[in-house]
Amino acid sequence: MTLAEAPSRPVAPPLKIMRQYELVDRVRSYNPQADEDLLNRAYVYAMQAHGQQKRASGDPFFTHPLAVAAILTDLKLDDATIVAAVLHDTIEDTASTREDIDRLFGADIGALVDGLTKIKKLDLVSKRAKQAENFRKLLLAIADDVRVLLVKLADRLHNMRTLKFMPFNKGERIAEETLDIYAPLAGRMGMHGMREELEDLAFGYLMPDARTAILNRLHAMRERLGPLISTIEAELQARLGEAGLTADVKGREKQAYSIWRKMEQKSLAFEQLSDIFAFRVIVETTADCYRVLGMIHTEWPTVPGRFKDYVSTPKPNDYRSIHTTVVGPGKQRVELQIRTRTMHSVAENGIAAHALYKDGRTLDMDEVASESHAYRWLRRTVAMLAENESPEEFLEHTKLELFHDQVFCFTPKGRLIALPQGATPIDFAYAVHTNLGNTAVGAKVNGLAVPLVSRLKNGDEVEIARAEGQVPPAAWENLVMTGKARASIRRATRNAVRSQYAGLGRQIVVRAFERAGKPFGDDKLKAALPRLARLAVDDVMAAVGRGEMFSGDVVKAVYPDFTDERRAGASPDKADGGWFGLRQAENLQFKVPEGTGPTSTIPIRGLGGSLPVRFAPNGGAVPGDRIIGILAPGEGITIYPIQSPALTAFDEQPERWLDVRWDIDADRKELFPAQIAVQAVNEPGSLAAVATAIGDLGGNIEDIRMTSRSRDFRDLVIDLGVWDLKQLNAILSQLRALSTVSGVERVNG
Repeated sequence: MTLAEAPSRPVAPPLKIMRQYELVDRVRSYNPQADEDLLNRAYVYAMQAHGQQKRASGDPFFTHPLAVAAILTDLKLDDATIVAAVLHDTIEDTASTREDIDRLFGADIGALVDGLTKIKKLDLVSKRAKQAENFRKLLLAIADDVRVLLVKLADRLHNMRTLKFMPFNKGERIAEETLDIYAPLAGRMGMHGMREELEDLAFGYLMPDARTAILNRLHAMRERLGPLISTIEAELQARLGEAGLTADVKGREKQAYSIWRKMEQKSLAFEQLSDIFAFRVIVETTADCYRVLGMIHTEWPTVPGRFKDYVSTPKPNDYRSIHTTVVGPGKQRVELQIRTRTMHSVAENGIAAHALYKDGRTLDMDEVASESHAYRWLRRTVAMLAENESPEEFLEHTKLELFHDQVFCFTPKGRLIALPQGATPIDFAYAVHTNLGNTAVGAKVNGLAVPLVSRLKNGDEVEIARAEGQVPPAAWENLVMTGKARASIRRATRNAVRSQYAGLGRQIVVRAFERAGKPFGDDKLKAALPRLARLAVDDVMAAVGRGEMFSGDVVKAVYPDFTDERRAGASPDKADGGWFGLRQAENLQFKVPEGTGPTSTIPIRGLGGSLPVRFAPNGGAVPGDRIIGILAPGEGITIYPIQSPALTAFDEQPERWLDVRWDIDADRKELFPAQIAVQAVNEPGSLAAVATAIGDLGGNIEDIRMTSRSRDFRDLVIDLGVWDLKQLNAILSQLRALSTVSGVERVNG
């Protein structure tokens, strides 16, 4: 079909009930060994089962499964798939059961029909959580046997062709589901022709005005460029013939939905698109593809950056073709796709082009997978279900994989890695292996060191530097493009946080047993897990670390006769200082010079340590302070200096108080948060003098807030980073010595 003959809209064939013999003839036209009896029995059974049922259009319902079967015969599928298409609505819409189908047509066909019945019940455009779980079920249903997907796609295609008879609200849901799920799935399975028709039908239903506007622009462009297109076709054909190459040259017009999507995504006007018209050159052999390429590149200048060889490096959906753009006849940019007839069949029909039967026998799905990269992708995707992802994460991952075009990169050993456009070395690392991504610390692209967030291009060779013990930063999740990378980063981050809480919880539990005077061991705790409603020791430790479980309850679960005096008796007299007073005394006893503290205290090493630690807001804490830890549910430990008045808020919550001590490496200069309040004279240079005094002593100003107390004075609240209490006191002394400072004190929030 030439561009001038292209229809303005896909038109459904006129209604005609396919006869029994016609169905058999269609199958035997490509499979002479077809089981005629099986096909006939399925036809008669489905016709009788559906009886007088009608479709929304008023047509006999039986016309629908026959139309689905006809679509699949065009794809030359095996007998079982055709029979499953004829029977696919019997379990759902008639009195037939799975047992009936198994008994009459065999378990293989019964499984196909049952899988299709389950898919029909799934709502893929419902609220996100339910949609995610249903999409998961959809992929599970098609992973074991891709023929379920092929029948479902044909079923959806016929339903889309007749969607105008549906009530709009139901039709809208079907069209959205088609555009979001089924059309991308068809594309990911390499079924380009079916994907384009599904997209066009859904686009026309959901956005008829936009589709009409684009078709009108296409028609006007076709009218204007028609003679030039014919000239280019004829000249290409002639030049190839002169070179002794047998080839078919055909014009190709970009589909309306693809044009609209590109205009939306890239904010382009219709006139700015350069690939609306292109030409396909179809030859006999792979060698001919490269001969055509050589002739064309010799004859006409190429457009830089517009060459892609998907023959030597096929796309993950098995698409193979050479793409190039040249400045051709009439100085026009001409986009060309060069492929063999076999490649063209796979490009249009995808996985359906891989014969499902050979030598009179049906291939099992492992054999199909060995021929189809697309089906292997589907199985790998479904294998992720075993990695305990949430349905929402699984949906996000799969949609990311469905909707992106690919770039192709290589490992140093030459392994090909397909990634979405815009992918980074982080995505590359996770595509090679999850552990490589989790431990990645650097990357080289084509031998040059690059940031891990660099965008990769086709043909890049990527080498990943790694460090054991590395945990991927949570911020990476917003930088990567692949669903696998995002899911792996989330999982690693969750595991790291859980490990921190479990480590903190273990220290709290061990300390609780020491205080109770009871021996502790994991074996003792394992025996008590049912009483704590946890499955593993680490679950208990993480719950304690997160503040979801009190350490005294763990002791009591192991030793039921244990009584925690802090929870059993009345609170100490507030006049004597309450729990705060007791904790002060206890803390003074335990907070001795570094390295000499008891083992029952928890060591604090700063924000970068292995425990989930933060410092008190509005004041902080620095090494040298006597400190108390407060356990906040889900937040870890908050460290307060012992003089902080904020601690009185926790007087009635003794189970949240923790004995902590500093454990600082003297050789590692790490800054800790402190806050000071300065009263400065309001004159030029006073703020500069304060900043200089702090900087001269090595302090770092992290934030500063200024308010006017009077025309003569300004109040400054300064957040500092300092090494320890000695440095902080030196800064306070230096500030007090300034003539522009009338007062300074440390803030203890």
